[in-house]
Amino acid sequence: MPGDTCILVESGRQIDRFFRINPEYAQLYLTDAFWERRAIAVRYSPLSALSVVMDDPDEVVRRAVVYRLPAHQLTHFINDPDREVRMTVADRIGQESLELLADDEDYIVRLTVAKRLQIGRLFRFIKDPDLQVRKVVVERLPEVSLGLMKGDSAPEVRKIVAERISDEEAAEFLQDPDWMVRYTAAIHAPTSALHCLLEDSEADIRDLARQRLKI
Repeated sequence: MPGDTCILVESGRQIDRFFRINPEYAQLYLTDAFWERRAIAVRYSPLSALSVVMDDPDEVVRRAVVYRLPAHQLTHFINDPDREVRMTVADRIGQESLELLADDEDYIVRLTVAKRLQIGRLFRFIKDPDLQVRKVVVERLPEVSLGLMKGDSAPEVRKIVAERISDEEAAEFLQDPDWMVRYTAAIHAPTSALHCLLEDSEADIRDLARQRLKI
């Protein structure tokens, strides 16, 4: 088909088909004027040829490079201006360099780091300004360290703490200002601590307390 034999078309689908059939030509187009042709050429070029596009002006091209390079070469992109490039780096880079992205300005990048970072290194994220990052942290922390997040400002985080913490410590959340946190704590706190909930403002919590106290 004519569209399959001409690399100068501006259809990404046809460009990809051309390089798939003729990968030996891909390296010749890594510096092409058309960004999409460069990005697709990255997929089919030898790894040794990609150094010419590591600082490409187009973020789509740089993302394609980051997907292909081995993990130990990704430190070059840690301060890339494009968040999706940095997200891909955070998802693929080796553990020995992952923490270099821990202070990234974008919460999605930090979220990716928090999901992959070794548990013993998570403590730096306990006070992260973003709720989603802290939720990942509180879900991954060992039980013995959950006390560090008892006073988190977000009820969503305190609820997870109340779910995961020991029965005895869960009793500390029975007076929490958020009813879902209190309800979660009431599920497994010692029954001896539940009498304070018999007059709770939430009917569901009062019912749970009576059910567990068998009254």
